[in-house]
Amino acid sequence: MSSSGKQSYDVTAESTAPPAAVWALLVDARSWPAWSGVGSLEIGASQGLSADGSDGVGAVRAFRTGKTVTKERVTALDPERRFSYEGVDVPVMTDYQAAVDLRETPGGGTRIRWHGTYRVGRGKALFFRWYLRRFMQAMATGLAEHAGGPVRRP
Repeated sequence: MSSSGKQSYDVTAESTAPPAAVWALLVDARSWPAWSGVGSLEIGASQGLSADGSDGVGAVRAFRTGKTVTKERVTALDPERRFSYEGVDVPVMTDYQAAVDLRETPGGGTRIRWHGTYRVGRGKALFFRWYLRRFMQAMATGLAEHAGGPVRRP
């Protein structure tokens, strides 16, 4: 943890799929339950979702994982390169900001780097450092696998 109280995670995975295929899954909130650790997209609690599966900047996506619903706002899109979002309502965490960077690999696949920063209350830092790294690694790996078959280990 840094002196500012912020914590971070930074995980990677590689997919055999091209960046366009990975990107299509990131911008389509409805696809997330199929490949990520979230259980469902709560459409009624979301705002600005795109009917065509390409959510834009400002869209608020509400995801349920177990009994917990988190809301995240898309903050920046650089097609096939960077997907950025921030926590709007994330239980336990504050000041959550994250990005998913995509880079084409020499073989035509995609290297996925998912990284973020956040704050948690005293006494929760060690648990969240362990938990979020594992959860977000599973997110990156699930995205890589769903986009295009077996994952190559970076």
